[in-house]
Amino acid sequence: MSDLPAELWTQVFDLAADEDVIFQLGLPTIMAESAWFKNFFGEWTLRSLQDALDLVQRRSYATKKAIVRTCKKWRSLGSEFLYRCLFFNDPARLLALCDIFDSSSAAATTSTASLGWWTRRIHLTRYYANSTRGTTPESLQDALISIIRHCPNLEIFIIDWPMAGSTFGPIADALATFTSKSLRTLHINVPSSALPKVIWALDSLPRVFAAHIELEVATPDDELSASDDTHLGAAGDITLRLPALHQLTLRGHIQEFLEQATGWTLPSLRHLSIDCGTRRTDLPDTLSFLAAHGAPLLFLDLHSIPAMPLPRILVACPTLTTLAFNADWRVIVPDDDDAEADTPPLAHECLTSVGLHGLMYAFDVGYAAAHAQTDPLPALIVTSANDRNITALCDRARFPALRRIRALSRSLLKDLDRANGPGPEGGMERWERWWEACRRVGVRLEDCTGGLLGELPQDEPESESSDEDEEEEEDEDGEFQISIPPLAPQGGAGSNIDELRQLLEECRAMDEGRDDNYMYASAGIAGFSNIPPVASGSESSPAGSESES
Repeated sequence: MSDLPAELWTQVFDLAADEDVIFQLGLPTIMAESAWFKNFFGEWTLRSLQDALDLVQRRSYATKKAIVRTCKKWRSLGSEFLYRCLFFNDPARLLALCDIFDSSSAAATTSTASLGWWTRRIHLTRYYANSTRGTTPESLQDALISIIRHCPNLEIFIIDWPMAGSTFGPIADALATFTSKSLRTLHINVPSSALPKVIWALDSLPRVFAAHIELEVATPDDELSASDDTHLGAAGDITLRLPALHQLTLRGHIQEFLEQATGWTLPSLRHLSIDCGTRRTDLPDTLSFLAAHGAPLLFLDLHSIPAMPLPRILVACPTLTTLAFNADWRVIVPDDDDAEADTPPLAHECLTSVGLHGLMYAFDVGYAAAHAQTDPLPALIVTSANDRNITALCDRARFPALRRIRALSRSLLKDLDRANGPGPEGGMERWERWWEACRRVGVRLEDCTGGLLGELPQDEPESESSDEDEEEEEDEDGEFQISIPPLAPQGGAGSNIDELRQLLEECRAMDEGRDDNYMYASAGIAGFSNIPPVASGSESSPAGSESES
């Protein structure tokens, strides 16, 4: 085997690293499926798709590190794989990587010989300074800027941790200077006072395919500046043209951003997510934005506590195939006594999938059930809105193409698991009524895992009762069902590798048979919709799994 050509070894290492899922350009949406797993205490809980991706990155790096430690030849051939994805949960290690890149660049005779040439993804899960480890915000900023300078082929830049406005400005300048031709995915979290810098950054990155922008109001000064139009300066007068932007996710204090973006040119926008969090005032003018950009949308996620004009929104998005909204909204339809005369009907011909936020009061479980015991009026109002929305969605005259309704709340599903199903005080009766309404019109009622709403995890049964459990799973129209999740731990020294291989094989299988409503096939680039469950028993990552080399 030592006589194999270098090109063949490179292909083998590429297959072993299994990074195709990591390098997809689309960002996870709210319709991405969660997965059951057992936590450290042996309790069933849910893993989000982002958590699953983080776990895949850690395990992939562990595989690549094992490759380069095997022998000198493998180290020389496989070293480039260590730097293709730079994943950190400790930003202090940026300083060490910065020194490695500086040394590599100084010793390289060509740009392709430097280690940063291979980097395609940078992902920081935290961004903070630790004085006990000799780091400051300024040193971390300088190190990250230096790393970006060495990565001319960077495609994906993700920072999950909030950045200060003074930190984001220089980083945005570095991205615009060194990666404007290659960067396709941008995920940032900054104060709302940094909005002008965000606009200028987008203006200098015209090839961005997916953007996640979270604007936080962190201080009273930020709140004041966010309400003052003059703080935008010259950024308020430019009209951006982002011809490649396919997916836009906005979260937090986004009112002013959405107002500015209404006048931009976004010809490729197909996926839009708007999350107002817990804000009840100063909400964005979503309807005006959709009037300008809603016609070609395929995916729309609206998350806010106050209701939005959903019938008008659906009219503004005629090609929409996937919609997520708050099922606790009281949506006014023309047959209401207090409906406005010009309100269009709550209907859509193209919708095939609907995701429902909220529903915490629906099944009489968790903290909402305890609150309803002391103050029943809010629960009655909310559950009445839940019932009316489900009834409207299950009307084939209004939604002829609808095929699935999914409850999106992981908290709701965990409450159902703890209570072993809906509560007796109306929860079970409501679930049975919704189940029958969906079954009658051929709509699949799902939870956030993509399974049927009514399937809960259970430990592996004893061998003598396995036949009884199989019979129980076959009954799909009975009471709340119990199912055993796939990918049980295999054990043994090679279980992590076998598990990772099985995980990625299922990822590819789902990608081949994916629903185009969730993906970005229209742009020719696969995005994320489903990540299969990741097995329990391998929560901890190997030491030093962050890709700092």
